[in-house]
Amino acid sequence: MSAFSDPAAVSTYARNAARMVPGLHDLPKMAGVLLSERAPSDARILVLGAGGGLELKAFAGMQPGWHFDGVDPSAEMLGLARTTLGPLASAVQWHEGYIDTAPPGPFDGATSLLTLHFLPRAERLDTLKQMHARLKTGAPLVVVHHSFSGDSREQDKWLARNAAFAVASGMPAAQAGNILALKERLPVLSPKQDVELLHEAGFVDVELFYCAFTFKGWVAYRR
Repeated sequence: MSAFSDPAAVSTYARNAARMVPGLHDLPKMAGVLLSERAPSDARILVLGAGGGLELKAFAGMQPGWHFDGVDPSAEMLGLARTTLGPLASAVQWHEGYIDTAPPGPFDGATSLLTLHFLPRAERLDTLKQMHARLKTGAPLVVVHHSFSGDSREQDKWLARNAAFAVASGMPAAQAGNILALKERLPVLSPKQDVELLHEAGFVDVELFYCAFTFKGWVAYRR
């Protein structure tokens, strides 16, 4: 059973994510600010990896006129997102699946927060290309995920810092120790490779806006 379909894991998702991702509570607001620089007041926004609903709730609160298409492969996580949004859920069209299940758009902006690090390079590139194809010209894409050097010693150092942050945030040490195995469990790319992939998918003006231990975030725009 995937962690994203295990009821116990889903119920503690928000708490554990906040312990593992520095600044998580402000990340959706930052993404919302970047989207709103170009998205109109009645924008249609694509949210890939919408399970949990943290960013959808933030966006809907910041921009009451926006409408969203939320995509996630986990029915359980989409259920959590609906619960998290409460009455704001009426602004969202829900899609269980991957990027190919998303409507063709065109969208005024898109996000993928804490999602792309699960995808191998080829699948990640295809996902980015499909997101690019669904955006209006000039529309922003905001992505945040694990991105760190391929050097084993550097990986160990930064993952250990992530684990220490999780413990300092209240996560049991035994659970936080699982963070150290991420370099084997996730097909993580380096920041340089991530930027190159965004360019290869057709995005331009790629800018780093978030950097917290092994997590990085970029905003880029559809050519």
